[in-house]
Amino acid sequence: MIRSELVQKLCTDFPDLTQREVEGVVSAIFDSITDQLAKGGRVELRGFGAFSTRNRDARIGRNPRTGESVDVDAKRVPYFKPGKEMRERLNLGEVTAE
Repeated sequence: MIRSELVQKLCTDFPDLTQREVEGVVSAIFDSITDQLAKGGRVELRGFGAFSTRNRDARIGRNPRTGESVDVDAKRVPYFKPGKEMRERLNLGEVTAE
């Protein structure tokens, strides 16, 4: 599902809101999550999961086209850990082999 599909789904679920209002709410939520992560924080949505960042060390990478070694700087990357409720809903009906 992409952002525009999410907006359409919410417009269908909440017909009393205009598409512009729904887009504003979706943007505000995404912006809030991004801002918190940029500050080094963590965002936890109970039953859904937690967004955080992880540090990646500097390393030597490879240019796939030329095979030349390239220095890759250290950086922070976003990380998502699904919550227990989400994991359980994703695995409904699956039988584990024991």
